[in-house]
Amino acid sequence: MSQLGVQENVDLRHLNTFHVAAKARYFVRVCSTDRLREVLGWCRTAGLPFLLLGQGSNVLFQQDYPGLVIELQLLGRQVVADNAESVDVRVAAGEPWHDFVQYALQQQWYGLENLSLIPGTVGAAPVQNIGAYGVELKDFVVELEALEVASGAVQRFSAADCAFGYRQSFFKQAGKDRFVIVAVTLRLRKQQRLVLDYPGLRAALAAVASDDLTAQQVSDTVCQLRRSKLPDPGKLGNAGSFFWNPQVSANEFAALRERFPTLPGFPDGAGFKIPAAWLIEQTGWKGFREGDVGVHRDHALVLVNYGAATGAQLLALAERIQASVHERFGITLWPEVRIV
Repeated sequence: MSQLGVQENVDLRHLNTFHVAAKARYFVRVCSTDRLREVLGWCRTAGLPFLLLGQGSNVLFQQDYPGLVIELQLLGRQVVADNAESVDVRVAAGEPWHDFVQYALQQQWYGLENLSLIPGTVGAAPVQNIGAYGVELKDFVVELEALEVASGAVQRFSAADCAFGYRQSFFKQAGKDRFVIVAVTLRLRKQQRLVLDYPGLRAALAAVASDDLTAQQVSDTVCQLRRSKLPDPGKLGNAGSFFWNPQVSANEFAALRERFPTLPGFPDGAGFKIPAAWLIEQTGWKGFREGDVGVHRDHALVLVNYGAATGAQLLALAERIQASVHERFGITLWPEVRIV
């Protein structure tokens, strides 16, 4: 183990943004694809489960992890195609997502500005198909490279291969634990095409003339909006939005509207997306606190650790919220956070 840099009984409290106490039986930082291949081979030989950890921003540990936690630190950015309209950039999986968004803007590469300040790494972004303020990652992915755990071979996946959906992908479903994303190639525009469809973002920028508006201003405004709604995990343990916004059919939405006339909803394909935060507020959970677990006072989607909460306590609170929403609205909330 020592030649691979594997450590034993490592505290994960500062490697997850909930800051819950948990230990990894084994832990290793990986800085190259070759080392990743070696570490996964050791895992297979030892019969151990493994868990990939980027910045720990979308994970809740219920207990100590019995296998190997791998912190991916694969770094690097490379232009692989360049023309008058766009640029294709290959980004290693360990690069911090927000840092890359800001780097792209500095290079005058556009499209990702609405996805500013989303925590996590580039490699985690396609797994979740991150999205915010009317933009989703899937619209920029050209291809990605992923190491197959069973064989150690690196395979290429087109955007279609990734089977992107709302906060979903092949790597979160059929490919889960079978592949490790090592690099993502994104196609970014060289001309601004600002997306201001989201009402909150449009309202925040209303004072700026549309002809004067820049992608950097959009990014800065998105950062301000996110900071105003979401607590800083460095100061208060949280993982941002805990639940997905549920999707219902048009008929289901119409029936719900008859019972709850103020129910908000946004057209989404053939159905409607309902804000989970509104459902949670209506059931009285916003601002709730019990010991060191609670729901943030400013954003009902954010579960928080006020100090010494355990993962099990946070999960128990989440389950109580799910039960309340289902009892009142008949809607099931699903966690966006990965429960380990």
